[in-house]
Amino acid sequence: MTVSYTLSTLNAISELDEQDWNGCLSDDHPFVSHAFLKALEESGSATAETGWMPYHLVLRRDADQSVAGVAPLYVKGHSQGEYVFDHSWAHAYERAGGRYYPKLQLSVPFSPVTGPRFLVPKGPDEAERKALLASGAKQIAIKLGLSSVHATFLREEDLAAARELGYLIRTGEQFHWVNEGYENFDDFLTALSSRKRKAIRKERREANEQGLEFETLSGDQITPLHWDAFFSFYMDTGSRKWGTPYLTRAFFDQIGETLGDQIVLFMVKNAGRYIAGALNFQSRDCLYGRYWGCTEDHKFLHFETCYYRAIDYAIAHGINRVEAGAQGPHKLARGYLPTRTFSAHWMQDPGFHDAVAEFLKAETRDMDAEIQYMNRFTPFKKT
Repeated sequence: MTVSYTLSTLNAISELDEQDWNGCLSDDHPFVSHAFLKALEESGSATAETGWMPYHLVLRRDADQSVAGVAPLYVKGHSQGEYVFDHSWAHAYERAGGRYYPKLQLSVPFSPVTGPRFLVPKGPDEAERKALLASGAKQIAIKLGLSSVHATFLREEDLAAARELGYLIRTGEQFHWVNEGYENFDDFLTALSSRKRKAIRKERREANEQGLEFETLSGDQITPLHWDAFFSFYMDTGSRKWGTPYLTRAFFDQIGETLGDQIVLFMVKNAGRYIAGALNFQSRDCLYGRYWGCTEDHKFLHFETCYYRAIDYAIAHGINRVEAGAQGPHKLARGYLPTRTFSAHWMQDPGFHDAVAEFLKAETRDMDAEIQYMNRFTPFKKT
């Protein structure tokens, strides 16, 4: 029997019941959860005023109006907070007389984390429903007269739905650590070459011999005082890296209340005062490093807090991998391997679409070559 569907949009994630949204998730990925997206909106972090106007997709079965799929979608007035850089496309299109902004962004704001973007419950017509969401984003762009649709940090299994609808696939690179069944950190080190093993031991030893106190906090262990301290680190790092930090102080309070059990906060004290911290989220199979900051500089503190403590935690809790955020070839020497990321892009103007397609052919060749080159320099023993 043929099932028919209707697509609608939300101006706020709160317009849809949390159970209906989360019922479309196939796993416990924190960044596409109703609670995470709601915290972004209600805290004033991702709103029309900040250039992220919610326009989320909802797919319903006509027969009973039950939710059959959702997608986090935004009308964007800029390209900040995306981590898949399209500024050169915007400049080229506008130099040719086009209007690149606003555009549609199918993603999670400020989160360069691979995950589901076409969210549908498991079922026999799962692929069809993903395609309806991907197609729906294109139809909205056409209806609103927007230049393009950009679905970023897609899982590989979602690429087919986008590619078949004419989206262009773009390849990126991050550095991820993979747990090969290690029993402890020393067990992981035995997989490395002697020189790299000695270097990491030296870094950890020096980081931990400076009189600093390290804490690992989760759930209700994290208090407003911890968030106050961490927010000061976040603001300092954000001001130096991005100019204007994206997240408000209220965001951290809200995720602490609603997603606390999926938060792992590494905090560092010096003489009884917090001086550094790293915020991570976790699912059953992954630890996601998101934000880091400090108010004092100490040798190897960044590596210890962000990378080595994350590996320690993943091993102790049986987590399969650690994703340590965007960019960072320096992670390679610390056991984080080059990993492809994917995004999908559709331009309404056929000429512009073709020009981007040609650009991506060359960029993909360069990215493949870079990843192949990086893999020659992993710290693991050569077999």
